[in-house]
Amino acid sequence: MISREICQRILHKALSTGADYAELFAENTVNHTIHMIDSRVDAIKDGIIAGAAIRLYKGLRSVMATTVDTSEKGLLACAEKAAEALGQGSAPMDIVLRERIFGDIHPVKIVPSSVANARKVEILKEGYFAAREYDESIVQTSGTLLDVDHNILIATSEGLYTRDRQIRTRLSIDAVADKGQGTQTGGCRPGSRMGLEMFDTICPKNVGIHAAKQAVTMAGAGYCPAGVMPVAIDNGFGGVIFHEACGHSLEASAVAYGRSQFAGKLGEKIANEKVTAIDDGTIPNAWGSINIDDEGTPAQKNVLIENGILKSYMIDKFNGRRMGMASTGNARRQSYAYTPTSRMTNTYIAPGEDKNEDIIASIEYGLYAKEMGGGSVNPVTGEFNFAVNEGYIVRNGVICEPVRGASLVGKGSDVIRNIDMVGSDLDMGQGMCGSSSGSVPTNVGQPLIRVSSITVGGR
Repeated sequence: MISREICQRILHKALSTGADYAELFAENTVNHTIHMIDSRVDAIKDGIIAGAAIRLYKGLRSVMATTVDTSEKGLLACAEKAAEALGQGSAPMDIVLRERIFGDIHPVKIVPSSVANARKVEILKEGYFAAREYDESIVQTSGTLLDVDHNILIATSEGLYTRDRQIRTRLSIDAVADKGQGTQTGGCRPGSRMGLEMFDTICPKNVGIHAAKQAVTMAGAGYCPAGVMPVAIDNGFGGVIFHEACGHSLEASAVAYGRSQFAGKLGEKIANEKVTAIDDGTIPNAWGSINIDDEGTPAQKNVLIENGILKSYMIDKFNGRRMGMASTGNARRQSYAYTPTSRMTNTYIAPGEDKNEDIIASIEYGLYAKEMGGGSVNPVTGEFNFAVNEGYIVRNGVICEPVRGASLVGKGSDVIRNIDMVGSDLDMGQGMCGSSSGSVPTNVGQPLIRVSSITVGGR
């Protein structure tokens, strides 16, 4: 990557028109994917992302310029453009960069690039054919094995010079089933900040079976009735409801401008006292974990809500200026081409003390959302809409028949007040979160929870 001496010269040029902060972010990322469909390997692809961004602050103004030319000449030209865009100002400050090594809390045993494609294809086929052969109603299966080697360098006018290497692996299997009532899909997508040693603990065959079983179950299901009712949401990817309905509203990118349902409410009770919510980028080898964020701030464990009380937001440096608060290590970006902003890492509802059997038994009539799907949210109002990928009716405290087409509709500030039972079986699910700074890997999680009252959309 770029030497410390060159970085100093680049930053000095960037500050030449009076910026009070300058940052150089450079990356070299290799994405490797193997895709299967129709019982054969359809594609093997390598994608390379390489370039740099120079970002400047002057008070509450921010300018960023990017380049794919990471030679000293190319970077100086980029710095000059950024400085010109900022405008005229005083002479630049002196910069002395000192290298800092933060350490790696996410050890990798088998670097994917060191493994032959033949071995990767074996892993993918194991998951693919487990799904394809699960049941005669499976009409289509697809699978992807992804490994990412993401290398970054960050240098700032505050004197920081540091690097980080992030390796991630993910297996995705999708299945489509048809029992004569229309097709239904199922999927399973485990991922980790690990190399191929991930498959020492995750069995590809089980991934395929999970995807196919969900598709077959939903293909034989009737439609979900609509109405307001209690809902039990299972652990793992069920945590997406907090991520979307509340998490985005706790990011400084919304809070700093008052465009959040939780702006100005630090120290107030915003949730049921059983709810403690955390964003933790330090969980070893977790899909959304980081050593440092994309501004060079070390990852942290941030308690957002504690026993219902709002304790913290997720903050990046620039929005922290507007809020008068320090960064919490949550600045993230998809690549150098995106301006970083506050984003989640591994966000979850902490375990409670309720027993799973008591949560289900407490529901006279309602919905058990075994697995959540995607959705959307307005962070200003907190209004959301989520699909339920796999759901079941609960009658008299017993999980009964599966139902398709269910969705959960509501408002984030309401749903976290209505979470009145929290189990102890915390689990995580993996996803890609899209926002203004692009798509970044995030974990969502929770134990089994009960929402006492929420609108369920059906047919």
